[in-house]
Amino acid sequence: MKRDNIKRNTPSKGQATRRQRVVRVAINTFIVFHLVVILCAALPIDPAPIVRIRGLVWPYVLWTGLFQRWDMFAPDPPTTNSYIKAVVIDQDRHIHVWPFPRMEELSLGERFQKERYRKFADVLPAPQMAALWPDVARRIAGQFDSQAGALDKVMLIQFQSEITPGADTEPPFRPTIFYEDYVHPETLP
Repeated sequence: MKRDNIKRNTPSKGQATRRQRVVRVAINTFIVFHLVVILCAALPIDPAPIVRIRGLVWPYVLWTGLFQRWDMFAPDPPTTNSYIKAVVIDQDRHIHVWPFPRMEELSLGERFQKERYRKFADVLPAPQMAALWPDVARRIAGQFDSQAGALDKVMLIQFQSEITPGADTEPPFRPTIFYEDYVHPETLP
């Protein structure tokens, strides 16, 4: 009787083959979908079908971090070098600084792991991303909540320097506060 139970619980050859086909189709669909999404999002050309597909998949591309900016290449490469820091001030006026990872300061392995931070930091100061600023500020302030006294204020600051080809020295970075707000402890993560 036990032997019969074992045979009944073991999938038949046809069931195993069907399951393998379903898995194979699911994996191939996943791969093809992401290839189409990445190509449509990253191609620097704008024919009507690609623009339509790009419009449909763009929220997913942003959410997953699969976007690619082509501004690194000609004809108009970036003319500024920039990075972001967050500054959290507690009520005793102690300053806590949280720097976003900078690729030039990381090892090759760390660069690979933190590439999404670079992409995030590239687009975060843009005015169309203003809806994210309060959440980012709260998240960073929450990291200092247990270390500091009562928190007072958080600022997101972008530092920019002009890229001057052939210059002997790099111009100094200019700070620009693009978001600041008072900390409300009940809203911290």
